[in-house]
Amino acid sequence: MLKDRYDRKLNYLRLSVTDRCNLRCTYCMPEKGIPMIRPDEIMTKQEILTLARAFLELGVTKVRLTGGEPTLRGDLSEIIRELKVMGAEQVVLTTNGILLRDKAKEYKEAGLDRVNISLDTLDAAKYREITRGGELSDALAGIEAALAEGLTPVKLNVVLMRGFNDVEADDFIELTRNPAIHVRFIELMPIGQAEGKQAQFMPVSEIIERYPDFIELQSYDHSVARRFQKPGYPGIVGFINPVSCNFCSDCNRIRVSASGRLRLCLHAGEVGNLKSFLHDPDQLKQEILRLVDQKPQSHHLDLKSDAGTNMNEIGG
Repeated sequence: MLKDRYDRKLNYLRLSVTDRCNLRCTYCMPEKGIPMIRPDEIMTKQEILTLARAFLELGVTKVRLTGGEPTLRGDLSEIIRELKVMGAEQVVLTTNGILLRDKAKEYKEAGLDRVNISLDTLDAAKYREITRGGELSDALAGIEAALAEGLTPVKLNVVLMRGFNDVEADDFIELTRNPAIHVRFIELMPIGQAEGKQAQFMPVSEIIERYPDFIELQSYDHSVARRFQKPGYPGIVGFINPVSCNFCSDCNRIRVSASGRLRLCLHAGEVGNLKSFLHDPDQLKQEILRLVDQKPQSHHLDLKSDAGTNMNEIGG
């Protein structure tokens, strides 16, 4: 079992497979984009699978594939299939949903368990604004495809921004009439392009307070969200508050970038490059064991993030 020096079991790998994205969300990337990782530095399919196998053999049970936008990889279904063959109990995907209309069936057949879809507004004009040109209809079609293929529950990740989408809380919560849709409101974190947007920060507690009839549910182990249901609605409404209330003491996450760099906390810097150890699986596992001992006890997001990069390079 993979543990850190604080005896936290690390069984959840968030694995970025690309830093590229087909949107330019304002809190994630600058308008003109950012310098991309050189193509020769991006891990190949075989490198990704070698890395994942080491983590699985060390006790990881859940693998989340992230980006950038992971659906931009043409071999993503092959990666999903091999992860399941290697014994991953859960393989899940975080995506903007734009390409899911055409890909959901392929991913489901490969073994994908479910998806999280980033969706910050249900207003088409606002969607084009926040994504700098994306079409809401494409994202909604992706959600419908995921539901049709049984990639459920579909979790909609909504980054809460004062003055932009806080007035849409009712509309998002209404979606949880569908038992296969969960909505998660997430506080805006001061990372990369979001560092200068403090005026838009809004604690999720303000939304919770609007719904005194909410029924709070028991949280799962390692859950980062407080979970509620609106009476009569079978779907779940989650609230993730990394800024106003951290959940570090129960953190079970490890992150690896698309170039093989290990990050032990979303809000801390990289601690090592695992790509250089991929030629020797035993040495790779020893390096992972050595590095995870550096996982910090807690972030200091109430002061600032030390991520030192944009969200597209970390995968969230």
